[in-house]
Amino acid sequence: MSEKRGSFITYLEDLRDREDRGALAALRRGLGQPPGSAVEMYRYVVPWLPARATAHREAATYLVAALFGYHPAPGGSGNLGAAFRRTLDQQEDATAVERRFAALLAAHQDDLDFYLRQAISYLRSKEVPVDWHQLFYDVLAWGHPDGYVQKQWARAFWSTVRRDQETATTEDGSQATP
Repeated sequence: MSEKRGSFITYLEDLRDREDRGALAALRRGLGQPPGSAVEMYRYVVPWLPARATAHREAATYLVAALFGYHPAPGGSGNLGAAFRRTLDQQEDATAVERRFAALLAAHQDDLDFYLRQAISYLRSKEVPVDWHQLFYDVLAWGHPDGYVQKQWARAFWSTVRRDQETATTEDGSQATP
């Protein structure tokens, strides 16, 4: 099954690499729509759905395809926690970014599409690419009872923030202490 997920994202990346603007526009039409309601997307998504796809799998596939169409920049790595971490500027207060990120982590599976649209829009505005393979995997696993996706994202975001704070230097050049 993971090969099928990877193949789908590779297919989307190929549309981007071929600069198929029509395909990307068709995918974007799914933003803010219930999964599968933007018929323009069918041509690009339906062939990649398993014959007996669950409603969750179908929704995740349409959601990630629409988000990809909106922000197809190449070069993303890591999970969304790492991507949010890359938006932080050492000279700016991280409170607003942390608040936005925490809201995403707290999102119920039924509301995830709204919060992910906001998150991808923010990352696009900061020109931070997304690892679409990882995001697709994470969206599919979002409702897991252990919440391991949310924990991994939090670790990727806040553990690096903490390390940065520990190694920050004061104005006189001495090491800051936590």
